[in-house]
Amino acid sequence: MLVYRFDARYPEKQRIARDVLHRGLRDDSARIPHQALIEFVSAVTRTRVGSDPLLSADEARHEVEELMTQFPILYPNAAIVRSALLGAAGYRFSWFDAHFWAYAEHYGLEEIVSEDFEHGRLYGSVRVSNPFGEGCGRSLFQQRKKGAITRALDSAELGSAGRPRAAVPT
Repeated sequence: MLVYRFDARYPEKQRIARDVLHRGLRDDSARIPHQALIEFVSAVTRTRVGSDPLLSADEARHEVEELMTQFPILYPNAAIVRSALLGAAGYRFSWFDAHFWAYAEHYGLEEIVSEDFEHGRLYGSVRVSNPFGEGCGRSLFQQRKKGAITRALDSAELGSAGRPRAAVPT
């Protein structure tokens, strides 16, 4: 999600990513895992075959600083790493995806907004929404209009279980 904001090769995904993040900022419904910031810098500064990186290292660092002032950042702890171990084994997640899921599970988020998981699937207490997929419909985050998630944001509206709505991976 964070990377697509800067990737002009995919204009529709770029628009959707910006919309999701703006909504999350406006509604205070988004959270960004620390890991997403690390992966963001790596992805946008990587030299791609036949073209320059999406951002310079200075621009990427600046964007991370901006994200940190706009969105709540979720930091890892031992419980998250243990949950990631279980998620990798139980759900057969990649090591990185297991961490994203573990952040959401640990911090009580209802939803992960990402194209890297199976859309609509419930993993533990966390549902996944892919805002980019054809026929994926709208995420919980996109459906809710009342007061306010993605990863950074007014006075966070909580879900029915009193939980913020979404985590936004890179």
